[in-house]
Amino acid sequence: KDELMAARPNYGWLGEETAEIQGADPTRRWIVDPLDGTTNFLHGLPQWAVSIALEHKGEIVAAVVYDAPNDEMYYAEKGQGAWMNESRLRVSGRYKLNECLFATGLPFAGRADLPETLQDLARILPACAGVRRFGAASLDLCYVAAGRLDGFWERNLKAWDMAAGILIVRESGGLVEPLTPGKNILGSGDVICANEPIFEQFSKVIRT
Repeated sequence: KDELMAARPNYGWLGEETAEIQGADPTRRWIVDPLDGTTNFLHGLPQWAVSIALEHKGEIVAAVVYDAPNDEMYYAEKGQGAWMNESRLRVSGRYKLNECLFATGLPFAGRADLPETLQDLARILPACAGVRRFGAASLDLCYVAAGRLDGFWERNLKAWDMAAGILIVRESGGLVEPLTPGKNILGSGDVICANEPIFEQFSKVIRT
């Protein structure tokens, strides 16, 4: 935080671990999760990341997600494509739902969205090649961008969980929308994304 705010002292700040800061420039703010995948980190599972996004006038224009355990740096700038270290990212080209691998989050600690998620799984599991739950939404999104996953959906995320990943997926050729059409993704906390060939099929199953 100190480094980012020193570099751009007029920008605002929205992050998981600290209070929101209204910047002198109201059009720009950092959206940061310093440790996405905290439970994994605490249990010694090497699936966590640092997620940093820059928002300008309500739109994410630059993003970095650093997978520290695997030394994989995902980054994107609006209109400039997305990269992982030195490799250009591109979403998968699969177009048959039964060959696709998806990821989601699973509600914990009595969260109210458990019934919805169980219904999602009941519909999508018979139709696809599998569903994974890795525990770090920023990396789930990056894995879609890298073609490791074909799609991802989750409810009740925070803006800092997905802001950077959303741009990285889009700059890799993927489609990203709110689960409820017409809503604001960062505001609603509900997201669905996939490569273009299977997005409509996938979203129909999840949104039913």
